[in-house]
Amino acid sequence: MQYQIFVQSQKDNFVASVVGMPNVMVEANTEEEAISKIKSALQAQLATGKFVTIEVNPKEIPHQKITQMRYAGIFANDPTFDDFMEKLVAIRKELNAAKDE
Repeated sequence: MQYQIFVQSQKDNFVASVVGMPNVMVEANTEEEAISKIKSALQAQLATGKFVTIEVNPKEIPHQKITQMRYAGIFANDPTFDDFMEKLVAIRKELNAAKDE
């Protein structure tokens, strides 16, 4: 079976994740190492579970729940999320300070 892997270069390392499986993510010093590590992580993940296809009728799910849950947890394993939130707080503080002047 083939899987798409997303490899991202960061400041000091590489982060690799399996597209569509946000809980399978690794960090490494090189791109090659990241690819090797993500392959091992994916194999370990697949060894403990399986893919099952189900059918869901969207008319049975209230629209509000679909909208609210569409993006739930997408940043759960993102190693850059805390940095993003810190930057967002700093930007908001600067804007609030500018308003008070």
